[in-house]
Amino acid sequence: MANILHRIGIKSSSLDDVYRALTTRDGLAGWWTEDTEGEGNQVGDIIKFRFGAGGFDMKVSELKSPAHVTWEVVAGHEEWIGTRINWELKQEGDYIIVLFKHLDWREPVEFMHHCSTKWALFLMSLKSLIEQGKGAPNPYDVKIDNWN
Repeated sequence: MANILHRIGIKSSSLDDVYRALTTRDGLAGWWTEDTEGEGNQVGDIIKFRFGAGGFDMKVSELKSPAHVTWEVVAGHEEWIGTRINWELKQEGDYIIVLFKHLDWREPVEFMHHCSTKWALFLMSLKSLIEQGKGAPNPYDVKIDNWN
């Protein structure tokens, strides 16, 4: 199995602010994609994320407020089905540290390279949302290739 791993610091004194950005429709639409349906604040919730090139349905599989969120991909691109997306949050001084993991890829295919870059861009969008009040969700994100 292959994994995508990222670490980012978000200048904030509130784990709750980052946690809400990962567990509410408005929060998710503020940094990942404006075309978001559903809430992610209960285990078992299904959140639907849509992009120009397709979309993904995530089942919320774990929540430990305000420091842990895990989603399981239940619909979308074939390479994502069965993968898990894990968020760990912790306070370190003036920063919330986000340890991001997109786990259990069957193999490191070219699409995984694309997704790793896009996750990094969207994590910067999350940082911008929390620090400046405005993210760069789809369709306003940086496009990097024909997969978007």
